[in-house]
Amino acid sequence: MATPMTAAQIYCRRSIFVTTWLSYVGFYFCRKPFSAAKAAIGAETGWNADSLSYIWFAYLIAYAIGQFLASQMGPRLGPRRNVLIGMAASLVVTFAMGITLNFWVLAGLVAVNGVAQATGWSGNVGTMAGWFHKHERGRVMGLWSTNFTIGALASGWVMAGVLDVANWRWCFFTGVFVLAVVWLQFYVLQRNVPEDLGLTPVDDPVTPVDESKLVEPPPSAGLGLSRDAWTNLLLVGGFYFFAKFIRYAVWSWAAYFLTNNFKLSNSEANFYAPVFDLAGLPGIYLSGWISDRFFGSRRGEIALIMMCGMIGTTALLMIFGGTSVPVFVVLLGAVGFTLFGPDALLTGAGAMDIGSRRAALFAAAMISGFGSTGAALQEIAIGQLYSPSRDGLLPIFVLLFGSAVLGAAFCAALVVRNKRGGRGI
Repeated sequence: MATPMTAAQIYCRRSIFVTTWLSYVGFYFCRKPFSAAKAAIGAETGWNADSLSYIWFAYLIAYAIGQFLASQMGPRLGPRRNVLIGMAASLVVTFAMGITLNFWVLAGLVAVNGVAQATGWSGNVGTMAGWFHKHERGRVMGLWSTNFTIGALASGWVMAGVLDVANWRWCFFTGVFVLAVVWLQFYVLQRNVPEDLGLTPVDDPVTPVDESKLVEPPPSAGLGLSRDAWTNLLLVGGFYFFAKFIRYAVWSWAAYFLTNNFKLSNSEANFYAPVFDLAGLPGIYLSGWISDRFFGSRRGEIALIMMCGMIGTTALLMIFGGTSVPVFVVLLGAVGFTLFGPDALLTGAGAMDIGSRRAALFAAAMISGFGSTGAALQEIAIGQLYSPSRDGLLPIFVLLFGSAVLGAAFCAALVVRNKRGGRGI
């Protein structure tokens, strides 16, 4: 039975929760500007969707590489240094992105930003693993993981407001200001584990590892990952490849489609596009709470249920998505509700369960690396498939439907492992 926490422990846990939550929200203010300004940049430069897709592909592929680098460097640097360095680098290059329109310079800066941004999720998940018990992670991480939805939502609406009163360059400068404030609060308040403040460590001991079950050669044997843990990590990574394919497809292109296919202004398009994120908020919290309350902290079952719902919503998007702005936006919201729950659940609490307190940062970074590969590939695929005509959106909707089906298949594999007595999540 867990030892009752002191008032100091409760206060510090709440402080860490808020500090890391704000950190990941802040990252989005230096991640969102290019997507928000994409149509305006294209109009000023004459770059078409294909050209713009290659610039953002540079970010996404660098972000994927950065996740795998974070899986190696993060455990050595520790969450605090990892996140502080990443935020600082993102601040510098985002400011530079606002003052250049050279194609190759912009692509290079975007790529550096991708590596810097890759420190955010794994570093902050690593911090949370050091402060919260396994039995409460579904509920806690369900609430905490609203950060990426709130980050995308808030930054999207702020950028919409900026575009309404200023030119696209101010999207970048506004993002820099917000993240600079967040960097300062993180520097002052964040600590990696309770022991750093002289507090009792979380009563969540790492399960002893049977050395005979470690993968050979064991690249993370020092982190205690067994064959079961590696199998779960790869299954969640496969799921996240397709989940993040869908999420970044919407983030990167929804405002662009609303501008070019439905003839909205840049400000209007960036106001409506975040409905995807807004609808995802209840999905995130409910999935975490339900997994702890009704599924014994097993994440796979509720993730599969919601992914099946997303198959249905992407099917409706194929049929009706190109008919009008209200229908397009409502269906984007339905996709967000069904996607964000399993997305946050498996890559947050799920990664912490796989890696335990010791290897949570490593597991989160590896899973996010697989997902970010999918995010990068969607940019090129959609840039090639896109047509300005209304019917030209159909191939893209089919692509999202297929990704939902394949993501659900990986969730189903996790559920089968649970039913057969394997160490599923």
